[in-house]
Amino acid sequence: MKQFILFVLFAGSLMLVAFAWNVDDPNLKTSIQFSDARWEEVLAKAKSENKIIFVDIYATWCGPCKLLKKTTFTDKEVGEFFNANFINAAFDGEKEEGRKLVEQFGLRSYPTMLFINPDGSIRKAAIGYHSANQLLKTARSVVK
Repeated sequence: MKQFILFVLFAGSLMLVAFAWNVDDPNLKTSIQFSDARWEEVLAKAKSENKIIFVDIYATWCGPCKLLKKTTFTDKEVGEFFNANFINAAFDGEKEEGRKLVEQFGLRSYPTMLFINPDGSIRKAAIGYHSANQLLKTARSVVK
């Protein structure tokens, strides 16, 4: 019985430590923060704040899309820059609003990342996987 109680306490401690690591993970705080708002709301916010919109159009089956989410979008410098300079949104290009955006902008591949002016026109497009440095270089050129 003593061993069982010790095991439960040990397992519980490990779970708390794992949770604490997850909560304090700096990548969680510095990743690009994507809005879950609908496209029209994102566009309205961009107009009211006079900010450029960064849109990630992805597909759930797309390997490069997954890699972007895992590496580039979680990079600390990328997260800080994008959160400070853009309104960020992501849409699955094969569902509802994402499909409408694919049609509206004539997109042909995943991932496609768009920098959209507050008036809804495309300022710049970035197609395919980009490392953190590549995406930052593109984003900085858009802000200038």
